[in-house]
Amino acid sequence: MSVHPTVEAVTRRIRERSADTRRAYLEQVEFHSGRDRGASRLGCANVAHAFAAMPGNDKLRVVAAKSPNIGIVTAYNDMLSAHAPLQHYPDLIKAEARLHGATAQVAGGVPAMCDGVTQGAPGMELSLFSRDVIAMSTAVSLSHDVSDAALMLGVCDKIVPGLLIGALQFGHLPTVFVPAGPMTSGLSNSAKAKVREEAAQGLVGRDKLLDAEMHAYHSEGTCTFYGTANSNQMLLEAMGLHVPGTAFINPGNEMRAELTREATRTVLQKDCPPIGKLIDERVIVNAMVALLATGGSTNHLIHWVAVARAAGIVIDWDDFSALSSVVPLLARVYPNGSADVNQFQAAGGPGYVIRELLDGGFMHADVLAVRAGGIREFTRIPEEREGRLQWQDSGASGDESVLRPHTAPFQATGGLMLLKGNLGRCVIKVSAVPEDRHIIEAPAKVFSSQAALQDAFQNGELDRDVVCVVRWQGPQANGMPELHKLTPPLAVLQNKGFRVALVTDGRMSGASGKVPAAIHVSPEALAGGPLAKVLDGDMIRLDAVAGTLDVLVPADQWQSRPNATPPASELKANGHGWGRELFAGFRRNALSAEEGACTWL
Repeated sequence: MSVHPTVEAVTRRIRERSADTRRAYLEQVEFHSGRDRGASRLGCANVAHAFAAMPGNDKLRVVAAKSPNIGIVTAYNDMLSAHAPLQHYPDLIKAEARLHGATAQVAGGVPAMCDGVTQGAPGMELSLFSRDVIAMSTAVSLSHDVSDAALMLGVCDKIVPGLLIGALQFGHLPTVFVPAGPMTSGLSNSAKAKVREEAAQGLVGRDKLLDAEMHAYHSEGTCTFYGTANSNQMLLEAMGLHVPGTAFINPGNEMRAELTREATRTVLQKDCPPIGKLIDERVIVNAMVALLATGGSTNHLIHWVAVARAAGIVIDWDDFSALSSVVPLLARVYPNGSADVNQFQAAGGPGYVIRELLDGGFMHADVLAVRAGGIREFTRIPEEREGRLQWQDSGASGDESVLRPHTAPFQATGGLMLLKGNLGRCVIKVSAVPEDRHIIEAPAKVFSSQAALQDAFQNGELDRDVVCVVRWQGPQANGMPELHKLTPPLAVLQNKGFRVALVTDGRMSGASGKVPAAIHVSPEALAGGPLAKVLDGDMIRLDAVAGTLDVLVPADQWQSRPNATPPASELKANGHGWGRELFAGFRRNALSAEEGACTWL
């Protein structure tokens, strides 16, 4: 099947745009690939330090027998459900490596914070920048330079992009990503959302809300909605960086341990390519396509820009927009539908999606992957028979209310859209928004914080058609926190029949919901973006059909209107407490959301 002309054109445009930076990156990969193996290129004292704590037999293997040494980078902690299963993975990996004449060491750990814990709290202002901290931690972990391959253990929102960015600094190493899988289904996402909306109206108390939340988030594994964490796993499958079909196998499943062992076997294969060569512009496009085809997290319009740049590849939101105009929406998973990721997996999961995208010509088939069979291997689903892993074709959709073929998609275009106008450039998760809400025109109500919007809601000030503008929420202002706490009150207003929307230079969760939300507005207000000009009462038109976001003020008046300045109290509060002082340099150096909010370029 030939590649769709638009997909090919976007790929070609990215390749041409990235020619110089990609060439420089690959030169570094080649240089490091040509050196002696890790234990042979270092001085004797260096080697002794690196392997001093190893068991004697392992030390003999890696030093005398010159066997390959795997560096493990782990995001394990037991506070977060998604990463708690990783605790014993290193033991499995080390034991499997020994069976194949190799060794493995935990090269280092990276921090892993949960946006679900920090939503609406000061810690959320560290969240986006934790991605770059994780990238740096990955680089520190691998900087001992004694690894011949790497396994990346991590799952959630900033962790996977951070691990990817860090791993790409060591692009000469074969690298496989090792997930832990989602928790089993508890209280449905739609039922949970209903209780949240009732709580926002004061109809239920804290006891009932807490009971609902505890039944939704109840065991080890990722959350079961299709937010940033689970979008990460879909994208890694589409990039060929997992053992095929690993993403959504539950932690308690008997296959889970064997899939981790298989990751060890895979990274030791001679045909497992260095990650810097594996990830090229075609692989980045494949990830973008998979995101759009599944209605994935809006956060990845920031993260994958940064991931691509780490490999010397330059992408922007115009590329996403062009792809979204032709990539069909194949999945309906909450908040883009009612199913959770376990139902998505049961219906065919990533293997089904990748097969349909390849068969429809929406993904590049001629790419490298961690398996010799290339990306086609990722169209199959693993199963364990008599203690051995086998893979079978994903077959027909197990539930066409969740997954559909490319010939009969839920909609002909992707789940995300770029909006442009006199308020800047931003994105909207249009697939989750009812069609009768794709165009909203209403007066603005301007807020400097999400707390101020919540107060106005509680006071009944928003019971009308309104576009809520929440500014001073960009990377330079306060680290660009998610504003997911705003979803329940805005959903309540929409359910009352009001035409409402959110416009912000901040982020929403990967679970951006049914309320139209124009997010990541760039340039941000603090950097002089036009969002700083908006006044209460200005008419704003959000048009997700035409792809526009405008304030309906005469052009001459708009141009001459001065920018507002953020409240001094807000900026001061954003820089103090909860470790925010330590991130002042990140805020100063952060690029725009469209440039990946990178702090290292």
